[in-house]
Amino acid sequence: MTATLAAPLPSTLRLGLSRGRLEIRQFFREKDAVIFTFTLPAFLLLMLGFIFDEPLNGFPGTTVSQIFAASMIAYGILSTAFLSIGTGIASDREDGTLKRLHGTPVTATAYLIGKVMLVMVTTAAEIALVLGVGVVVFDLELPTEAGRWVTFGWLFALSVIACTLFGIAVSALVRSAKSAAAVLNLPVLALQFVSGIFVDIASLPETMVKIASVFPVKWMGQGFRSVFLPDELAAQEVAGQWEHGRIALVLGAWCVAGLVLALATFRWNDRRTA
Repeated sequence: MTATLAAPLPSTLRLGLSRGRLEIRQFFREKDAVIFTFTLPAFLLLMLGFIFDEPLNGFPGTTVSQIFAASMIAYGILSTAFLSIGTGIASDREDGTLKRLHGTPVTATAYLIGKVMLVMVTTAAEIALVLGVGVVVFDLELPTEAGRWVTFGWLFALSVIACTLFGIAVSALVRSAKSAAAVLNLPVLALQFVSGIFVDIASLPETMVKIASVFPVKWMGQGFRSVFLPDELAAQEVAGQWEHGRIALVLGAWCVAGLVLALATFRWNDRRTA
């Protein structure tokens, strides 16, 4: 008899892409989660934009609401990648979804790839809505230079990867799905303020700015402002310039650190039942 050779298992990348497609389909079936996730950044932009819809001192033609529109992209990425993913993984672990996946060829790396794909799709839709509100309601001008869109591309990719991986890593600290939102909301809210998303970062105390500079959100907001605002507004930043090289370096470092932490802390089982 001729021995039958077993078919080789799919590669990690292929499994990750397949997992990502499944994650996206499952997400869009939850209509309430879709509506809340997509509309929250745009809603906050409308509220803050209308409250502070006034010309920016010293910069004719630019309003404070337009600065919020550019900065709110960073908020959307952080809230989806860090908060939603962290909460979702805690729920998957608690209801046994991860335990069942562990018995399949899906590896931890493939699972992470699937989560990154989910965040890429959902945040792209969020950003489109935020920019739509910014353009229609607050007269934000979309860039016409190709270089600005290239900057947007690498900013978007690095921001999503960094925040998603840290959302995955932090989910290991959450004891249950019920407590996930309470645990993860605090750092998300704090980072928005110290990173200059909801307030002018140049007006913050030096100590806060130094703390914010360690985390990616400050650099994300600064980067997206460089894409959608006039170059002269770089003077409003702490360093007086956009610092694209430093932004790429910091976000890249957070991607590497996030991957290491996510793989080191990822657990298939609920630690209360393991």
